[in-house]
Amino acid sequence: MKRILIVGGSGFIGRALYKELHPYFDVYATYCTQERYAKNKRYFEYDFREDAPTELLKYIKPDVIISALRGEDEGQFVAHDMLIAYAAKKQTRMIFLSAANVFDSFRHYPSYEHDKTFSESAYGKGKIKIENKLMRMPHFSWTIARLPMVFGAGAPRLLELKTALANQTPYEIFPNSVINVAAAYFVTQQLHYIINRDLWGIFHLGSSDLIHHDEFIAQLVAGLKFSKKPCYTHVYASNIDRYIAVLPKYNTLPKHLRYTYEAVLQNCLGINTPGKG
Repeated sequence: MKRILIVGGSGFIGRALYKELHPYFDVYATYCTQERYAKNKRYFEYDFREDAPTELLKYIKPDVIISALRGEDEGQFVAHDMLIAYAAKKQTRMIFLSAANVFDSFRHYPSYEHDKTFSESAYGKGKIKIENKLMRMPHFSWTIARLPMVFGAGAPRLLELKTALANQTPYEIFPNSVINVAAAYFVTQQLHYIINRDLWGIFHLGSSDLIHHDEFIAQLVAGLKFSKKPCYTHVYASNIDRYIAVLPKYNTLPKHLRYTYEAVLQNCLGINTPGKG
């Protein structure tokens, strides 16, 4: 049985991954500040800003390391240096959860796996820096999973939207931004398949279709059925459509693992028919 360590396992995606994988693998995870994990013997306290992962790695001896760490801190780069060095030395697989922001300087088309990365944001630049470290690892030993905007049941973005609707505070929408979206419900299944099949390389995990950000939010708000009229702040990043979307072209997954933005909407609304496509 594969032994998996999820670094950043107390975050939204990390928690969802743990729940998806632990019935099938020998799974361990890390937490930073959430004390509710302290009694879980499969969770270990780890703060990449203060701690080195060396002793934890020696103790767990993972076959697969999944990095779901968040933050733009320089400490994250140091942490990934150590994780990658361990993985290369011990022939451990490394899976890194990246983001569509690695392409946020490209505005006129969606991005595919082997497109050149170029970002104008600190967040995107940080992801590119770590991606480049992974791509210097031996073939077959690394996987980069790029995610678009993550919504879905329990997602921080969904909770933020619900709070804004309840409090009648402005919520930012981007009318000229064309996006695809993800939900943890689907992403964790896709990653489960990638781990099972020992797939490597770059994967774009998200809905197979595109939608304007403001239209997606409008459909989501309509489905949430709040009694009060929503209050929006319209943010125009450009005068023409700007694409923040990652689509697969080379590393496509089986049809039963693909999904549409409507499936993400249904997941946000707690509808049991996922509507994959």
